[in-house]
Amino acid sequence: MMILDKINLPADLKKLNKDEMSKLPAEIRKFLIENISKTGGHLASNLGVVELTLALHNVFDLPNDNIVWDVGHQSYVHKILTGRREKFDTLRKFGGISGFPKPNESEYDSFVSGHSSTSISAALGMAMANKMHNAVAIIGDGALTGGMAFEALNHAGSQKDIPLIIVLNDNGMSIAKNVGGVAKRLNKIRINPRYRNIKADVKSVLDKIPLIGKLLKLLIQNIKMVIKRMVVGNSLFKSFGLAYLGPVDGHNVKKLCKVFCKAKRFSKPVLVHVLTTKGKGYKFAEENPNKFHGIGKFDPETGKIIGNLKENIGFSEAFGKSLCNIAGQNEKVVAITAAMPDGTGLFEFAKKFPKRFFDVGIAEQHAVTFAAGLAANGKIPVVAVYSTFLQRAYDQILHDTAISNQHVIFAVDRAGCVGADGETHQGIYTLSYLLHIPNMTVLAPSNTDELTEMLDLAVNKMNSPVAILYPRECRGAHSRPPVLQENADILIISLGTMLQTALDTAEILQSQGIFAGVINARFAKPLDLELLKKHAEGKKIVATIEDNCEIGGFGSYVESQLGQNVVKFAFPDKFIEQGEVSEIFEKYDLTAEQIAEKLVAIYDK
Repeated sequence: MMILDKINLPADLKKLNKDEMSKLPAEIRKFLIENISKTGGHLASNLGVVELTLALHNVFDLPNDNIVWDVGHQSYVHKILTGRREKFDTLRKFGGISGFPKPNESEYDSFVSGHSSTSISAALGMAMANKMHNAVAIIGDGALTGGMAFEALNHAGSQKDIPLIIVLNDNGMSIAKNVGGVAKRLNKIRINPRYRNIKADVKSVLDKIPLIGKLLKLLIQNIKMVIKRMVVGNSLFKSFGLAYLGPVDGHNVKKLCKVFCKAKRFSKPVLVHVLTTKGKGYKFAEENPNKFHGIGKFDPETGKIIGNLKENIGFSEAFGKSLCNIAGQNEKVVAITAAMPDGTGLFEFAKKFPKRFFDVGIAEQHAVTFAAGLAANGKIPVVAVYSTFLQRAYDQILHDTAISNQHVIFAVDRAGCVGADGETHQGIYTLSYLLHIPNMTVLAPSNTDELTEMLDLAVNKMNSPVAILYPRECRGAHSRPPVLQENADILIISLGTMLQTALDTAEILQSQGIFAGVINARFAKPLDLELLKKHAEGKKIVATIEDNCEIGGFGSYVESQLGQNVVKFAFPDKFIEQGEVSEIFEKYDLTAEQIAEKLVAIYDK
C-alpha cells in the first residue's frame, strides 16, 4: 500500500512518521505525472511545490486557517491532500474537479483564484477579519511583478498583530522567465555568495571547537539574521515593514516546517522566502518548465505531447508569423506581452526583433498604458494578451488609450470559450466591454487568413485603437463562403469562429425547407449597418451567433443598431464551467443542431 493511499484529509498527513514523510514527496510526484499525462494540466508548477504544500498542511490547521494560492494552478498537491485524490482522473474535465481552487468544491479551498497577484490582498482581508486564525498567501516571484501585489504589501506592512504569513515561492519563473527589477533583486538575495560564504565559515569554525562548539552554535542561531542584515541590508520586503525569514530550501519539509512555526510566532505580517525548482523531480519538466507549465496529454516516459497535431496552425501561431512579416516591412511596429511570449505567439518576434519586443512581466495594466505612451511618440504597439487577463486593464484601455485615440492594437488571444480552465479563464466578456468604448474598433476573424488580413489593416491602414479577438484554435475549415440568399426567410449574422456553426445551421434549416442567409460580420464595431439593413429587410427572423456572453454582446449591439428584434445565441448570465469546448457549447445550446431547432420553433409560430 502506498503512503499516499492513507491520506484523505490533512489530519491523516500529521499521523505519518519521519520515514513515511520522507518517501511521500516522490509518491506525490509520481501520482502527478501519471495523472496529468492523461488529463493535461499544470504540471511543472505543482511538481515544484510538493514539499512546500506538505509543510503548510503539517504546520497550519486547515480549514480553520486559510491558505490562498496565488493564480491557483499550483494547488493540485493541496487538492490531493484534501480529499480529492480519487477524483483526479476528472481534473479539468466537464463535471470534474477544477484545476484551480474553488470553495464550492471543498471547504479546504478558502478563495477562488485564477489570476495573478491577488493572494496577498485576499489573505490580508481574511487575517484582519479573523485574528484567531492564520491566513497564508502563497505567491510566486513572477506574480510579484503585478502591481496589485505591491499595493497589498504596502497595506500589510502597516498592520500590527495580524496573523498574516506571505510565502514567496521563488523559482525564478512565472510562465516564461521573469523579467524586471524585482526579479533582479530577488536573484541577489537568492545567490549572494558573501552571505552564504560567511554563514558557512562561521558554522565550520564552531563545529571544530571541542565540547562547546555545538552549544555555541545553538546559542547564536540568530547569527544568520545578523549576517543577512549586514549583507542584504534594507531588503525589498523590510522596506514595506514586513518581517522577513529566508531564503529557505523549498524542498526540505523539515526546514520548511521549522520556519513556518517561527513565522506563526510573529506579532506582525511576515514574509517567508522559499526557494523551489519548477518541475522538480521530472527531468523533462525541469529542463523545459515553460513547456510543462500548462500541457496537454503526454507520454510520461518521453515527455512528448500526445495528439493535438493539426494540419492547420492555430491562431496564436498565425498571429506571431503575421506580425513578424508586418514588422519586417514597418519599423514602427513593436510587440508587448505580459509574461506570455510563447502562449501569445511572440516567441519568434522576440528572436527576430529583440529591441522591438517588450515583456513587462505580469502587469497588464502597465502593458496597456506603456503601449499608449509608445503610440503617443510614433510607435505602433501590438499588445498580445489573453482575453481573461485583459479584463485587468479595462481602465487603461478606456482612459489611457481610447480617450486620446492612440494607435494601439490589442491582439486578444483565447477570446471566447476556453474549455478546461473554466470560470476564471473564459474569455466571454472582453467583447462586451470593448464594444461600448468610443474610438475602439473591434474585429473577430473566422479563420487565420482573416486574422492576417485584419492585423495588416489594423497596423498599416488605421490610426486609432483596434482590438482583434480570436480563440486559440480554429473551429472548422471554413472552406465554404457565407451564403446570402435573396429568397431567405432567416438571416444569421455570425461573428468570428462561430461562422462554421452558422453555415452548418443554415444547411440543417435548408434540409427542412427553410432558407437562411449567413453573414460573416468580421467587424463587431463598427458594423456594416448598410449591409445588415439590406439583408435583414423582410426577413422573418434575424439571428446572431457569438462566442461571448449575451448581455452587452454582439447580438445586443446588432439589435440596438438595426432597431429590430434579434434572436441572440450566446452564453447566459452565469459563470461558465470547465470542460471540452464542444461539451460547453452543447450545454448552452450553441451547437448548429440546437440553434436550428430553436429557429425552426420560432419560424413555425
